Amino acid sequence: MLDWKTVELPPFKRHRRLRRSSGIRSMVRETDLAPRNLIYPLFIEAGLQGRSPILSMPGQDRIGVDQLNAEADDLARLGIPAVLLFGLPVSKDDLGSGAYARDGIVQQSIRRLKEANPELVVVGDVCLCEYTSHGHCGPLLPDGSVDNDATLPLLAETAVTLAEAGCDIIAPSDMMDGRVTAIRLALDSAGFAQTPILSYAAKFSSAFYGPFRDAADSAPQFGDRRGYQMDPANARMALDEVATDIAEGADMVMVKPALPYLDVLRQVRDRVDVPVAAYNVSGEYSMLMAAIQNGWLDEHRAIDETLTSIRRAGADMIITYHAKQWAARQ
Repeated sequence: MLDWKTVELPPFKRHRRLRRSSGIRSMVRETDLAPRNLIYPLFIEAGLQGRSPILSMPGQDRIGVDQLNAEADDLARLGIPAVLLFGLPVSKDDLGSGAYARDGIVQQSIRRLKEANPELVVVGDVCLCEYTSHGHCGPLLPDGSVDNDATLPLLAETAVTLAEAGCDIIAPSDMMDGRVTAIRLALDSAGFAQTPILSYAAKFSSAFYGPFRDAADSAPQFGDRRGYQMDPANARMALDEVATDIAEGADMVMVKPALPYLDVLRQVRDRVDVPVAAYNVSGEYSMLMAAIQNGWLDEHRAIDETLTSIRRAGADMIITYHAKQWAARQ
């Protein structure tokens, strides 16, 4: 056996010197993660009292308006600065009118949250899929496809009603062409020139949305959304979508989902100067929680690593169902 004590090793760098203690590791850590980076999604159901568990998303609930004060208190205690709201209306129709009703479920919820905690940043998702009887993101043409241009004024009206209710940030997720321009013009004309737009600029047609569609009751009744959401194979097109939305007036942009598209997130971060968000979507959450509940993964380390990877790839803000779960440990 070779006696290493007698062997003169060539020079090599000892990277482990900077890993030898938790204090040193903390000092040289390149990526930080804090509650201030997180946005917590909420599903608010009209007519619901209390909470209703979402079976496909362990630990997440649909909630009634009566639960919003408690949610606002929890978020303030945990240091989470923002929520993203999704509504489940009492009824649906072909035009998704519940989305832009001034007394709609999300509009009511915004008012309640701002009363409970005026400092809470409320982000309003702008899309019609939760409100249409057919589950698509706008009114339909005779061939069953979404009528892009007929959808734009409905999205714009939705944005205005959310802003009137006190929404701090408007977040269009529909992926219609020209929606940012339409929303920006409508907000400015209605006196909300200071309300920013966080555009779901690179939203991919993904298998990882399945639990969300259960939670929000938003699954399409026929077909799919590949005609307007992005092809998962296309990164250059994602950059074009992002550039288009910024040119139309988006103040911030988003990549969705996060984990299968960290490469796209990195490219977006390297090319734009505006803040960048990433959505750690329902399927990403659910598969991780399923593994955790089965004892296959360590909960704390797995969630830490997941959220850190999204930050490291370039996200300034992370929309995640893990927000409260993670922040409670900080």
